[in-house]
Amino acid sequence: MNFLSKYTEHTYSAFRIVAGFLFLCHGTQKLFGFPIDFPYPLNAMSTSAAVIELIAGALIIVGFYSRYAAFLASGTMAVAYWMVHGLNNPFPIANGGEISAFYCFAFLYIAAKGPGIWSINNK
Repeated sequence: MNFLSKYTEHTYSAFRIVAGFLFLCHGTQKLFGFPIDFPYPLNAMSTSAAVIELIAGALIIVGFYSRYAAFLASGTMAVAYWMVHGLNNPFPIANGGEISAFYCFAFLYIAAKGPGIWSINNK
């Protein structure tokens, strides 16, 4: 069943761009209250996370130093998972950490695979 196999690189790049955009939106929410207000007060850690989300998300979208940006984003999401969610319950669906866990491994994959096509530096 390889009817989409000729689009592997295209779908991967679409995945990278969408994941980066969604991650960037978390940063804009925290820093600028856009597209919706962030419901919690910012502290040093959440502000640092927001800056990483904003910058790494943008770099991942355009595919510029995306391996480094995705690796940093993956680590940020691992920290977010274990600091906020992971100790409450072992199952991500029960502890509210499924988004953090998914981002962690999605960005780890992007860091390993690289930017692919549709990127500024596709190495």
